[in-house]
Amino acid sequence: MKTDDAAPGGFVSPGYRKLYRTAGLVLGLVFAAVGIMFLLLPGAVVLFFNGFARRLGMDESPLSGASLYPALAAAYMYVVTFLALGMHRRPEERMYALLLVHAKAASAVLSIMACFIGGVQLILVANAAVDGMIALGVAHLEYRGRTRTG
Repeated sequence: MKTDDAAPGGFVSPGYRKLYRTAGLVLGLVFAAVGIMFLLLPGAVVLFFNGFARRLGMDESPLSGASLYPALAAAYMYVVTFLALGMHRRPEERMYALLLVHAKAASAVLSIMACFIGGVQLILVANAAVDGMIALGVAHLEYRGRTRTG
C-alpha cells in the first residue's frame, strides 16, 4: 500500500521512511536473536551478567531452574520482534511503534522497580538502560519523523 508521505501522519521525507523501516528490521532481528538466546540459554545470560556483577561488587541474580521465566522472556521477545518487524513491513501503521514504545518502557520501569525491591543487579540496570533507550529511540522515530497536522 502506497502512502502520501506529505499527508498528516506521513513521513517527513522518503529518507526518513527508509530509516524507520530499517530500524524496524534491525530491531526485529536483534529481538528475535535475544528471544532465542533467552529460550535456549537462559542460564548463560544470567551467568554472563553475574560474572560482571561479581567484579563490580553487586548482587548476583539468582539462577532458578524454573522453565516459566525463560518461556515468558521468549514470549515477550516474540511480541517485540513482531512489533519491530511490523514497523518495517507496514511503516504507515503507527500502532506497531506505539506498542513497542510501551513494551520497552514498561520493561525498563519494571527493571528499575525490581532494583528497589530486590537489590541492584547489573542485569536489571542493563535491561533498564537498553530498553529505556530503545523506547526513547522508537518514540523519537515515530514522533519526529512524521508530518504534523495544522
